[in-house]
Amino acid sequence: MAEPHYKRVLLKLSGEVLAKGITTGILNYDFVREICENIKRCVDMGVQFGIVVGAGNIWRGRQGAKMDRTRADHMGMLATAINVLALQDAFEQMGVETRAMTAIEMKEVAEPYIRNKAVHHLELGRTVIFGCGIGNPFFSTDTAAVLRAAEINADIVLMAKNIDGVYNADPKKNPDAVKLDSVEYIRILSDGLGVIDSTAASFGMENNIPMLLFGIDDPANICRAIMGEKIGTIISNNKTKI
Repeated sequence: MAEPHYKRVLLKLSGEVLAKGITTGILNYDFVREICENIKRCVDMGVQFGIVVGAGNIWRGRQGAKMDRTRADHMGMLATAINVLALQDAFEQMGVETRAMTAIEMKEVAEPYIRNKAVHHLELGRTVIFGCGIGNPFFSTDTAAVLRAAEINADIVLMAKNIDGVYNADPKKNPDAVKLDSVEYIRILSDGLGVIDSTAASFGMENNIPMLLFGIDDPANICRAIMGEKIGTIISNNKTKI
């Protein structure tokens, strides 16, 4: 049996993917379970998972354009906690031991984020789900993902999106856009390829953190990524495959 390509990963799940295919409510719980089932397959092979989840299915700070930006972003951070609990519930129902940790203290429902405790949980085989971004306004959950990856010494950031990779132009606007197998962080920034937040790209570049961006329409892509299959786009400081 093939061995996993990565031992410890940071998986970023955007909030939108958790609402796939539904027209009412904020979560497609069946799809959430499908995502968690594929993560469990990897956990059962010994892979350690940290997960950062967004809240685009509930609230985005930019929705509050007429609001104070800090308050609008705080609303988004709190919204991520709802998704954290949904993921935790699905995992626990299928026997995966988890810990929910939030950057804003809400001790009745989750542990406050402490780096050493997070690493300890991972070493014990627990899946750790991080909520509330980094706990500060003006920073996206993409940025939270690369920051947590650095803190827990993850091998790679798995960026699960609604797009199957990085393109040289916006494929929604340009039908001739070409998907890239690999791309350097510096090009993400210089060409304004907005598939990830520029702050996240800068942090990943400065800290030499490799990233694999791939589509999550098929949750089995998580396992494919873990096993080193050729999917999505590798983002790093060099053009070679990770």
